[in-house]
Amino acid sequence: MFERNIITELEMWAARPNRKPLILRGSRQTGKTTLVDGFSRNFENYLNLNLEKNPNAMTLFEKEQEIDDLLAEIFLFCNREKRDGRTLLFIDEIQNSKTAIMKLRYFYEAKIPGLYVIAAGSLLETMLSKNVSFPVGRVEYLAVRPCTFCEFLRAVGETLLEKALTDIRIPEALHGRTMNLFNTFTLTGGMPEAVADYAENKDFAGLNRIYESLLTSYHDDVKKYARNETMSQIIRHILQEGWKFATERITLGGFAGSSYKAREMGEAFRTLEKTFILELCYPATNCLPPIVKNLRRAPKLLWLDCGLVNYAAGVQKEILGATDISDVWRGKIAEQIVAQELLAIDSRVSSRRTFWVRDKNTSQAEVDFVLQHNSRIIPVEVKSGHNSKLKSLHLFMDECPHNIAVRVWSQPFSIDEVTTQKGKKFRLVNLPFYYAGVLETIINQII
Repeated sequence: MFERNIITELEMWAARPNRKPLILRGSRQTGKTTLVDGFSRNFENYLNLNLEKNPNAMTLFEKEQEIDDLLAEIFLFCNREKRDGRTLLFIDEIQNSKTAIMKLRYFYEAKIPGLYVIAAGSLLETMLSKNVSFPVGRVEYLAVRPCTFCEFLRAVGETLLEKALTDIRIPEALHGRTMNLFNTFTLTGGMPEAVADYAENKDFAGLNRIYESLLTSYHDDVKKYARNETMSQIIRHILQEGWKFATERITLGGFAGSSYKAREMGEAFRTLEKTFILELCYPATNCLPPIVKNLRRAPKLLWLDCGLVNYAAGVQKEILGATDISDVWRGKIAEQIVAQELLAIDSRVSSRRTFWVRDKNTSQAEVDFVLQHNSRIIPVEVKSGHNSKLKSLHLFMDECPHNIAVRVWSQPFSIDEVTTQKGKKFRLVNLPFYYAGVLETIINQII
């Protein structure tokens, strides 16, 4: 299995003397368990408790006892003899035990030298809204998301190209080859199992069984986090029909031809957001920091992974034969994959994406994404074509106080000097799709 970028974050966590138990959060099958299994090679002792596969493990946390005694019982339960050195304890599917969740605080307060505690759970997020006492202030969180393009290159053996991408030194002579690989990544998506399977077999058709299995597991999970049968039906409706609305601004009431009201549909979407399967991306109307989202405006629907979107929406063949992904499915899949790359820049659980709309009822101006970079809000458009077509971007630049804008496209990297109709000059950074994941580094170099 290929190494994930987030392993660096785990190493930084482990190196901190004041570290807290770490909770990995993210959707099902984003590779949390595989990630920790790989990370365990750095430890002399590895204790892996899966509270779903082995429910008997939950009894370990039920009785009141000192942490040293609990740890000794865990070693015995796992049939492991304690060696000198560091110990990594991984409690997987921890949402199955409220007591295990609460015990995390005692692992922190005990401050046992050489003990490192990580927890994870595919449905952990649903526990946050229930009567569970999370050890606030005594744990820390890290988001595990689908693979980035950089990780995809690593998986398929393109390590030199991966380094060139990270260093932002891909020569124009390799632009076409890199774009072909990015188009392949856009088709496969970033779910680790799909990436690993493609890297081994180079068979697109064989990935469909993986996508189908993932979608089925999402449907099967509904009963675990829906509060009643009506909510189960609404969530299943979203999971059945919602993929076709990727990157579109949606109306909650009557979504996807349903008869459900906005209030109950909103609750269903918020429930799915907690599982990291999707995000309701709300717009900002301001051009000055901080970014302030307007929750009264229609949100944009973004999904976990473009490979799943391609499969569930039935657009795989369009992407397979495309020379420019901006032209596929009215540009929606290009916007979806850029959204994924932008989210992957930040491993904070609280990280969300934002777009921009003009605060005038008579205006339809809309910029695909905005990012706050220090004292600037940077607009990002995902579009091909001549600069004159970027009307919304020009309107944003007329209202903002800086002179940097970004356009993501299929052409090579360049920077244009552009003038709006009102006469404002700004620099338009034309970014190839494959550089979307290093956008912040590029902006730092330009400013």
